[in-house]
Amino acid sequence: MPALRLPPQAPSLAEAVAEAVRDGIAAGELVPETTYSVYQLADLLGVSRSPVREGMLRLAEAGLVEIRRNRGFRVLRPRAHDVEEIIEIRLALEPPAARKAALIGTDEQHAAIRSALATMADAAARGDDASFWPADRTLHDLLLRASGNARAAAVVAQLRSTTALLGPPTTASGRTLKQIHAEHEPVVTAVLARDGAAAETAMRAHLEATGAALLASYSARSS
Repeated sequence: MPALRLPPQAPSLAEAVAEAVRDGIAAGELVPETTYSVYQLADLLGVSRSPVREGMLRLAEAGLVEIRRNRGFRVLRPRAHDVEEIIEIRLALEPPAARKAALIGTDEQHAAIRSALATMADAAARGDDASFWPADRTLHDLLLRASGNARAAAVVAQLRSTTALLGPPTTASGRTLKQIHAEHEPVVTAVLARDGAAAETAMRAHLEATGAALLASYSARSS
């Protein structure tokens, strides 16, 4: 049985269910092409079926799951075009956000960003995927929120859940933890120096490298 849990803070029960499923997908607890019932998910999360159905409809609108009438839902594996669209959206959102995070982020927010990068560095040195990827997600989330755009942070979190279906991030991207950490260093260095232009450039370079690696991995899997 998949191991899922409701997040402690969410604007609604339906959104909490959707987030729990996104997290379950990213963690590999929910796998592509397997059908899960609404009853099963409601029991796992300890909620009624109504918020589960609403949460699944939200994920279906985002293209993350497919609703199967009278059967439940199944997780959809992204296509090459999906990956291209996701990277395009992230490129539209995250480089400008990195610039704003550098210019308007508070000292407290910058300290949290520095801490997230340090956690990534420690995890990369140990080869600890389980600690690295939550810190990576936290870093991107902190940068987006430091720019003053919480909605963009939510959008990116959802998009990352989709690309997580390509497999473990190091496998999917073809890069080591240390290499991925190294791509984030110039972003954070520029943000902490309040150099908006450099932060934007570094984030764009990181996302372009990520997109190219994900598409190469997808092509290899499909050949």
